[in-house]
Amino acid sequence: MNSLNNPSPNQRDKAMSEEQFNQVIEAILAGKYSWACVLILRFAGYNPLHYIPYRTYNRLMKDNDRGEKNKSHYLGKCDNIRQKVS
Repeated sequence: MNSLNNPSPNQRDKAMSEEQFNQVIEAILAGKYSWACVLILRFAGYNPLHYIPYRTYNRLMKDNDRGEKNKSHYLGKCDNIRQKVS
């Protein structure tokens, strides 16, 4: 049970790539908390449809496909937050 609470360094490194982490942060900064949850589930290897309704998932996918075009707007905010945390 301790291994679940204290993952090894190798497990932490494989949890999420930096690009994936940035996508989750961008979604949170944009106020898209449901989309951030979908991303986290996908990046962790889970099927979001096992956890959220089909119609909700489809709406999120539709809404966020065009959101990828505005992605660069939030990259600057991510960099600002990292600088404050560091």
